[in-house]
Amino acid sequence: MADEEKVVEKSTEKTIENVTEAADAEDTAAVAAEQKEGSVTNAEEGNVTDAPKDNVTDGEKDNVTDVEGAGVAETPETAAYHVTDTSVKETEDKAAGLLTEKPEERSIDLIADRKVRSQPKDNIQRLKRIKQKKAQGAAAKYMAMAALTAVAVAVTAAAIGILGKNGEEAGGKMRVETVEASLETTAPLETEDQETVSIVLETTLSDEEIAEKEKEEAVIKVLDGYANLGIAEVSGFLNVRKTPENYGEIVGKLQKGAACEIVDTSTEGWYKITSGGVTGYASRQYILTGDQAKKIAAENVEERAVIQVEKLNVRATPSQDGEIVGQVLKDERYPVKSIEDGWVQIDEGFISADYVTVRYALNEARKMDMRTTVLSLYDNLGVSNVSNYLNVRDNPDEKTGKIIAKLPSNAGCDILETPKDGWYKVRSGKITGYVKSEFILTGQAAKDKAMQVSKLMAIANTDGVNVRSEPNTNSSIWTQISNSERFLVADQQDGWVEIELDDSKAYISSDYVDVKYGLNEAIKYTPIVETPATGGTTSKPSKGNSSSKPSGNKKNNNNNNAAAGSGAGSVSSKRAQIANYAVQFVGNPYVWGGTSLTSGTDCSGFTMSVMAKFGVSLPHNSGSQSQRGKSISSSQMRPGDLVFYSGSGGGINHVAIYIGNGQVCHASNKKSGIKISSWNYRSPSKIVNVLGD
Repeated sequence: MADEEKVVEKSTEKTIENVTEAADAEDTAAVAAEQKEGSVTNAEEGNVTDAPKDNVTDGEKDNVTDVEGAGVAETPETAAYHVTDTSVKETEDKAAGLLTEKPEERSIDLIADRKVRSQPKDNIQRLKRIKQKKAQGAAAKYMAMAALTAVAVAVTAAAIGILGKNGEEAGGKMRVETVEASLETTAPLETEDQETVSIVLETTLSDEEIAEKEKEEAVIKVLDGYANLGIAEVSGFLNVRKTPENYGEIVGKLQKGAACEIVDTSTEGWYKITSGGVTGYASRQYILTGDQAKKIAAENVEERAVIQVEKLNVRATPSQDGEIVGQVLKDERYPVKSIEDGWVQIDEGFISADYVTVRYALNEARKMDMRTTVLSLYDNLGVSNVSNYLNVRDNPDEKTGKIIAKLPSNAGCDILETPKDGWYKVRSGKITGYVKSEFILTGQAAKDKAMQVSKLMAIANTDGVNVRSEPNTNSSIWTQISNSERFLVADQQDGWVEIELDDSKAYISSDYVDVKYGLNEAIKYTPIVETPATGGTTSKPSKGNSSSKPSGNKKNNNNNNAAAGSGAGSVSSKRAQIANYAVQFVGNPYVWGGTSLTSGTDCSGFTMSVMAKFGVSLPHNSGSQSQRGKSISSSQMRPGDLVFYSGSGGGINHVAIYIGNGQVCHASNKKSGIKISSWNYRSPSKIVNVLGD
């Protein structure tokens, strides 16, 4: 018996050792699985908790009792019971996900189960303690990992708080939100509300940087608006013609840097384009395309006022009461200098912000359609219906109203007030005054007349514009013209305008003139006041008497006849009579070689005939006339003096009579006839006093 007990004891110890090793192997596999999956699952918790409990219970009820009670080896009945019990346990474990599909693993589980069932109660308790320690070790590991995760979250939150505080202190103006932040841990954090956490980063941009970014985005948007961009590359402006030929009708113009959409390239030497409401043909040698066009265009994109109405007044000051200094037309684009109190300032003056759209854009073509532009210049068109000039007075009365201007034949005006006692209040150019209503066409008659007589004009937009003999900068400068002077256009070449300068042809760079169809406008004019001469000559002294001093003096004469815009004041009766007599023939025709003040004369014939009326004989040639009398300076100039101008060759080729107030009267050319101009409408070459006083 003793040997048998030793054998049983030894067998029991061996069984405990095997069971322990099996438990260790099972726990090691579970820990490895936990490290691999990164979290503790319910199935693993079941292995630690449920398996020992079930095994101990079964062992206590069956296996342990059988061994202690019988003290014998396992019988067939017991084996059958074990197999049956194991099958039940297998079903339970399989439902709990504890068993694998591999036969070898299943066999180990069955053997371990049998061994556990055959152990004494204290051995089973020992096994429970071993498993509990291992479970506690795994739990400690998970707790440590959770603590480390919490520390990482706290550090991150602190860093974000510091960044947010610095952003606020920097006064950032742009906020950039990141996507929802997430922190990955070995076990997911669970909260009751599951609140979404957003991280807000703030950055600071200066006003200049923001404006630059907006400009960059605007440039991209503007360039994307053109499918096939073209940019005019000329010194002045490029003509857009109705047909693809050099002498085709001009329907518009592209200024330097202006953009267009190229719609057809099939015509040799020409592009068919659309721009600013104008469709026509432009010479392709002056149009940039591709990347070169985009590069230039990007430099020219700026804020522009795009006109939204047919005609908009340009005023000298930002007020409805401001002087009207011009008009702009629909679809035209002007760079914006400033915007304030409902007014947009452009280079030409101020326009109402109510009738424009301000946006980043390129400049585009401007129309040259006579029938639309001429009529759009006037709100209530009136056209002078006289053969020469119509007087404009400061009040509606022929006796008390002073003459302040003259309205040329077929001149345009805006009628400001309905007829009152036979007078219209009108505005023409910069002149506002009263004219006799019987000499003004209105309504459809005025429109029809305007269509018939409107002319293509070049209007100087700056002082001292060079006039050249040929359309290039290498040709000689033979005179200069003044700001706002108007000249009839003879022809247009790309970058140059050929004008009729009196009875000669000359060229002006298109950079310095505005070319448009228009009507004549009022010319400022005040008649010379005649005063009887009480001095001005020296009487021969009688014997014993001293000579009398002249009542007039040189200082007064100079003041009375100063240049450009000063009043003529009172002058000698003869000089006033000469000036006023010459003006009577304004509007009469120019005829080369003629001398008739009524039926036609040329420039020297005009001065010769006028001066002959007052006893001064002159030859019929401007160059010869310049050799008569006494040469004087402009500061000494008085009404009745002659002003001479040179041609491209340098010699005298034109003459006019000074009439005071900075103006001359002269026979200009066939299209203009006898007219009034500023005394320096072109550079004077010589001034001569032929009266001898």
